[in-house]
Amino acid sequence: MVNLISKWITGHPKFLLVGILTFSILLRFGAAVYMGEEVEVLPGTADQISYHTLALRVMDGHGFTFNQPWWPATPAEEPTAHWSYLYTLYLAGIYTLFSPSPLIARLIQAGLVGLLQPLLVYLISKRIFNSSVGLAAAGLTAIYIYFVYYSGALMTESFFITMVLVILYLAVVLSGKSKLNELLGKRFSHPADRAPVLKILILAGALGASIGLAVLLRQLILFFVPLLFLWIWWSSHRHNSWAVLVSGIVVIAAILPVTLFNYSRFDRFVLVNTNGGFAFYWANHPAHGNYFQPILTSETYSQLLPEELLHLDEPALDQALLQEGLQFIVDDPLRYINLSISRIPAFFMFWPSPESSQMSNVSRVASFGLMLPLMLYGFIGVILDRKYWVEGILKSPIMLLYLFIAFYTLIHLLSWALVRYRLPVDAVLLPFAGWALVDVFGRLMSRRRYKWEQATSPY
Repeated sequence: MVNLISKWITGHPKFLLVGILTFSILLRFGAAVYMGEEVEVLPGTADQISYHTLALRVMDGHGFTFNQPWWPATPAEEPTAHWSYLYTLYLAGIYTLFSPSPLIARLIQAGLVGLLQPLLVYLISKRIFNSSVGLAAAGLTAIYIYFVYYSGALMTESFFITMVLVILYLAVVLSGKSKLNELLGKRFSHPADRAPVLKILILAGALGASIGLAVLLRQLILFFVPLLFLWIWWSSHRHNSWAVLVSGIVVIAAILPVTLFNYSRFDRFVLVNTNGGFAFYWANHPAHGNYFQPILTSETYSQLLPEELLHLDEPALDQALLQEGLQFIVDDPLRYINLSISRIPAFFMFWPSPESSQMSNVSRVASFGLMLPLMLYGFIGVILDRKYWVEGILKSPIMLLYLFIAFYTLIHLLSWALVRYRLPVDAVLLPFAGWALVDVFGRLMSRRRYKWEQATSPY
């Protein structure tokens, strides 16, 4: 019976993938309906209050402002760049088309990410491993409770995770399209000869656009972009420098309008958002001592802001707080090291906590806690399996996944670590969990087949 099921799965991958995607969407629709029309503070979703309020203000013609003093330190009727413009415009657009309906915004978001997240994990896993691993990874993504939960929250999390997966997939595909530099140096005698060049340039442009969208959702991804471009250039045997250049130009083109918009509002340079300084300051404040406290009350965060700086406008305050945060490190580098190490449990937390709500505990244990053994098995197992490193460790597409996991984790351990900030890492770990599932299943099947052969052998 098990053999028949295995053969059926292998022979009908598309049918099974459609089933996984359908189930993924339905689960996320359920989460969206559960959250409903009310926009309230649920565990880990406090930011949706700000995005909902800001979207209503934009829709009513007040721009990116609040009608009252707003967290963290935005005065009433003053411009703010603390929140993602792109996500705010998404909500404002949905509210304009369908009246201010958070439920419709949730359903559209849930449908999009419910389709794209498992599909992208499947494509990445299939390209790096095989279709069986892709199906297993897609299935795990579909039922991953954290992804289901945040799919309905009016926050950047779900779209950002999706864009990270798009970036990694396009980068893996682009890295295999080598010798663009040589192709561009040729004279094309026939229009069909231009097709390979055009395909690579389209991929490069799509990669740049994806990075631009991700930056507009969460600017922290910018720190990873140089490493990403360097890997693409190196993995393609240094033949795709033009493709990297095209991607870089598209990224700049995506960000530049926002930067110019910020300059027109604040009369100073603000690349995308004004939240990095706040986060770095709070994350390294002496109030933590030597042990990082991942969540404080909103009032506590506000009280930690220096009174002598509160007269500054939002961008100036953000820059001043960044300088203060860096000064904390200079004043006591040993404390910063201890503080960064103490962020590891906060970032990789998978166990229940009496300080968390029941919903948070169930989501944490039933998602990351349940998948972590598979993730670790696959993460280590792939490293030990030499067949994936035939082209060299650095040039293998698997290395890009390792680089993202390591770099994105390190950035948060050095700044601010929360469970929800780890979710992009979870998404990139799921292909390894899928590999582990297939590997364990294969070993069990081999063992069962061996025992059957031994039992039926006449000798």
